[in-house]
Amino acid sequence: VRSAPPGGAPPEGTGSWRAGLSLEQLRRTGAGGGGRPAEPPVRALRLVTLILAVGLAYYGAGRLGLLRQVVVEGAVVTPLWLPSGVALAALFAFGPRIAPGITLGMLAVTSTISPVSTFSVVMAVGNTLAPLVSWYLLRLAGFRPSLERLRDGLALVFLGALGGMTVSAAVGTGTLLATGEIPWTHVWPVWAAWWAGDALGVLVVVPVLVVLIRPRLPRDVLGWVELTGLFAVTAAFTLVAIYSPLDLLFLVFPLLVWAALRFELTGSAPAALIVSVLAVTAAARQEGPFAGRTMGEVMLNLQAFNVSVALTGLLLSSLVTERRHVRERIEDACRELAEVVDTLAPSASRPRTREAEGSREAGTRREEGGRGGGGRPGAGWGAG
Repeated sequence: VRSAPPGGAPPEGTGSWRAGLSLEQLRRTGAGGGGRPAEPPVRALRLVTLILAVGLAYYGAGRLGLLRQVVVEGAVVTPLWLPSGVALAALFAFGPRIAPGITLGMLAVTSTISPVSTFSVVMAVGNTLAPLVSWYLLRLAGFRPSLERLRDGLALVFLGALGGMTVSAAVGTGTLLATGEIPWTHVWPVWAAWWAGDALGVLVVVPVLVVLIRPRLPRDVLGWVELTGLFAVTAAFTLVAIYSPLDLLFLVFPLLVWAALRFELTGSAPAALIVSVLAVTAAARQEGPFAGRTMGEVMLNLQAFNVSVALTGLLLSSLVTERRHVRERIEDACRELAEVVDTLAPSASRPRTREAEGSREAGTRREEGGRGGGGRPGAGWGAG
């Protein structure tokens, strides 16, 4: 975690929540009057509390993830591992000092399935290293957790999700192989299912946490009605698409596009989460389009669908947000330029402004007259 410069402005390209999400108060370790740092025992107590809080959040997300499990080639995996996204978000919020909380949370999750052993400790370490690798790769790429640029969305997909989560999948599959729970012939399908579940957790959970930390909410009642209706329609269409005798899963994508264009990440992230959870539930029960298939085919179809959903919402919303910021910067630059002109030549700028406005009004009248019945078609366009 990089500290702020003396002026108080956040450093550029730090890739921290503070840079994009205004969480400076969560990253300070001191709270004394006048900005004085807290005493070492107080800092240590706060760090321990933070680690325990992260571990508790990881454990809660893990318990939710274990509600839907599938068996792939004799190994039990989760199609959507929510704690991977929670861990990566916590690292960007508080830095690598909270990594022990991830390990403790994973140990707590595995203890509910089987007694704690050496192999469960190894798996906990692997699930800690994976988000750490993702965090490091994203920081090298100049990632901003606010996801307000297209490059941030691409970095989260390829570095944070697909890249870093290979570590946890490799460690987990290797542990199962070492314990004799799977043979060599089943390593690849188990690794692929493990990796896809962890990567999908990053793609789905991190954008939702960004929305919760820095929501861009509607400003009027109609906007709230539209946003709520969007989520309700998304859930309804997803259920219809899943349980219909016809293959209608494509119906959810126009809704994701609508959510991204209208509400950006505030709409697309929760919508993608709704679709993914409903799809995982149907796949775990082998219902709808996942009925009558082998578990390997179910996992392949499920993860391809969920990744497509997450990519559509994330990348499109990032692109829309980036273009909005570019437009706002251009408008600010135009206003500043107008203010400079008024300051340097106030007497000359006003007549020119009135003259320009009069010319535009005259051109508009000529254009409207040219489009009337008495004029030649198109004559007004040249005058305008």
